[in-house]
Amino acid sequence: MPSPPPDWVKALKPGGPQGSELLAQERAQSNVDVHKLSELLHTKEHLQLQDKLVKMLSSEKVFDKSQNHSLGRVDRLQRSLAKAKRLQQLAEQHKWNMEELHAANELIGEPTPYGLHASMFLVTLREQGTPEQHKLFLERAEKYQIIGCYAQTELGHGSNVRGLETTATWNPEDKTFIINSPTLTASKWWIGSLGRTANHAVVMAQLYIAGKNYGPHPFVVQVRDLETHQPMENVYVGDIGPKFGYNTMDNGFLLFNNYKIPHVNMLARFSSVDKATNKYVRPSMPTLVYGTMTWVRSNIVLQSGGVLARGVTIATRYCAVRRQFQDRDADPNAGETQVLNYKMVQVRLLPLLASMYALHFTGRGMMRLYQENQKRMQAASTPNQETRGPGPEELRAGADLLADLHATSCGLKALASTTAGEGLEICRRTCGGHGYSSYSGIGPFYSDYLPTLTWEGDNYMLTQQVARYLLKSARAVLSGKAADNDTSRILRNYLDRREKGASFDILEEDNDIVAAFAWRTAHLTFEALKHRDSEKRSWNSLLVDFWRLSTAHSQYLVVKNFYEAVSSPELSQSLDLETKTLMHQLFRLYSLHTLEREAAEFFSSGAVTVRQIGLTRTTAVMKLLDEIRPHAVRLVDAWAIPDWQLDSSLGRFDGDVYPDLFRRASQENPVNDLVFDPYPWNEALLKNTPPKSKL
Repeated sequence: MPSPPPDWVKALKPGGPQGSELLAQERAQSNVDVHKLSELLHTKEHLQLQDKLVKMLSSEKVFDKSQNHSLGRVDRLQRSLAKAKRLQQLAEQHKWNMEELHAANELIGEPTPYGLHASMFLVTLREQGTPEQHKLFLERAEKYQIIGCYAQTELGHGSNVRGLETTATWNPEDKTFIINSPTLTASKWWIGSLGRTANHAVVMAQLYIAGKNYGPHPFVVQVRDLETHQPMENVYVGDIGPKFGYNTMDNGFLLFNNYKIPHVNMLARFSSVDKATNKYVRPSMPTLVYGTMTWVRSNIVLQSGGVLARGVTIATRYCAVRRQFQDRDADPNAGETQVLNYKMVQVRLLPLLASMYALHFTGRGMMRLYQENQKRMQAASTPNQETRGPGPEELRAGADLLADLHATSCGLKALASTTAGEGLEICRRTCGGHGYSSYSGIGPFYSDYLPTLTWEGDNYMLTQQVARYLLKSARAVLSGKAADNDTSRILRNYLDRREKGASFDILEEDNDIVAAFAWRTAHLTFEALKHRDSEKRSWNSLLVDFWRLSTAHSQYLVVKNFYEAVSSPELSQSLDLETKTLMHQLFRLYSLHTLEREAAEFFSSGAVTVRQIGLTRTTAVMKLLDEIRPHAVRLVDAWAIPDWQLDSSLGRFDGDVYPDLFRRASQENPVNDLVFDPYPWNEALLKNTPPKSKL
C-alpha cells in the first residue's frame, strides 16, 4: 500500500459546510420514521439479520473490499471463489437457511463463482427432478459435493430456446442419451459458474428419438472429473473471457463430442423416455416446465427495487452534500447551492426514488403470485395436448393459471430491469464528475447489473410474449370465453365504456390514475388485435406496437400494485399519518411522471385530455417534487443499505464524502506504489519493483 499522507495533508478538511452537517440538516427537516418504514419494507427480522451479517462478514479479511476496484480479473476471480467458499463454510457452521445465505451474498456485493449453482442449478433440480433424481443429484448438490450450472444459451442462440442446436439422441441399444454439439454455434455460451468452477451442468438439448425431434429438454451432465477437476473425455469447456462487467463470475463455453450419459440423467418430473418401449412420455403438465425461468424472472422483478435503491441512495446523499454554483435568484451571500435543490436534478432523481418503492411493492406482489400459481398448477388436471407456439399462453385446459403469470413475469422483468439499469446510469450522471470514479460505487455495480437486461429473455424480445397473451385474452373476451382474471376484467370494462368514453380524474383521484393506465392498456390491446386479425398485418411489422403494448401493460401492473400497497391495511397500521401521506405522494409521482412521458398514448386512447396532460406536467409533478424533496434523504435511509454493502465514498451515511474519496485514492490505490521511469529513451518502465497482490 502507498505511504500514508504527511500530517499537513491529514489536517486538511473540505471547504464549506461539512457533509455530515448537511446530511444532519436534511434528516432534521423530515419527520419520516425511518425505522418503521424500514421494517415495512424489509421486516424487523431481516434488518436484524442484516446487522448480524455485516458485523460477521466485515470482520473477516477474505471479504475485504478495499482492492475490488484495482485488481485484474484473474486476481478478482480467485478472490471471489475464496469468498464463495468461506460463505458456504459459514452457512454450514451457522446452519443458515436460503434467505440468510442470499442476504449474505447480497452484502458481499459481487457475483461469485457459486452463483448459478445456488440459484438455477438447485432450483431446476428441485423443480424438474424426480424423487430418484433428487437423491442422486439434488442431495449432493445441496451439500456442494457436486457443483453445477444451467447450460441453456448457445453461441448462436439465446432467447430462442426452440432454436438450440445441442442434441440429445436416445440410444435404445444401451439405454443412454448421446449429447452432441453438431456445430460451433451449438457451443453453450455465457453459462455462469461453468468457466472454471462447475463439474456438472443442466444442459438444455434437443431430444431426438428414432430421428424425431421432441424439442428442448433438460439433462444433467457431468463435465469435469470430481477429483482432478479436468474436463471429461469428449467435453471441451472453459471461460469465455473478460466482459463489460460481472468479471468475478466465470461465464463459460461448453462443447460435446457424442458424449454418453445414463437414462436417469434426463430430468423426468414432467417428461421422460420409457426405457422398455423407447417411447416419449409426454409432460403431465407442460406449463410447469416454464417454472424455473418464471421463478428467475419473478426474482429479477423483486430485486430491481433494491438495485435501483443502491444508486438512488448514493446519488441522493451525494447531491445533498455536493454544492455547485449559486442560485441566480438567491441572496448573493448565500453561497453555493446544494445540487439536490436544482429542479433538473430533482426531476431526474426523485421519480427514480418513487420507482424503487413502486418496484419493491410490485416485486413482492409478483412473488406472491408466483407462489400461489405454483400451488394451483400442481393441483391442476392433465390438459389435452395441442399444437402450440413457443409460449405457455398457447396451451389449453389448466394453462390459464401459468399463462397470466408467464406474461406478467415477462413484461415486468423487461420493465423493472430496464428501469433499474437505466436508472443507475441516471444516478451516476446526477453525481457529476465524481460519479465516473469507481469509488462512487455506482459504475461497477451498474456494469455488473447490465446483463440482467438481456439474460433470462432479452427485454425487447420478451415483450412479444406479453403481446401474444394480451391478444389471446382479447379474443377470449370478444368470444365470451375469457378467464376470470384482472386482464380480462380491464378488457371487458374498456369494451363496455368505449362508446361513451372515459372520464378519469387523474389530478384528484388516485384510483382514477390506476383506471387510466388500465384503459390505455386495453385500448392498445384492441388496436393491436385489429392490426393483426382484421388487417392481417405480419407479426414482424407489429413488433414495435407489441413493445409499446407490453410496456403499457407492465406500467399498469406497477401502478396497480403500488396503489394497492399504499392503500393496504398493512401499510396503514405500520406508518404514521405523515409517512402514509408521503407514500401516496410517491405513488402519484411515479404514476403521473410516467403518464407525462407516455402522454401521446394516454391522449390517443381517450384516457386523459390535453388539459390534464398540461396540468400534470406544469403543476402536479412539480408540486410533488417540492413536497417530497425535504424527505429525500430519510426515504433512502429507510432502505437501510449498510455502508459496507454500498462500498461508496459518495453515498456514505455520515456524509464524509470528500475525505473518504481522498483516502481511497491516496492510500488504497496500488498505482501509487509504482515509481514510473517516464523518459522515452530508458527501456525500463519502473524505477521500483511493485509489490505483488496477496490473494
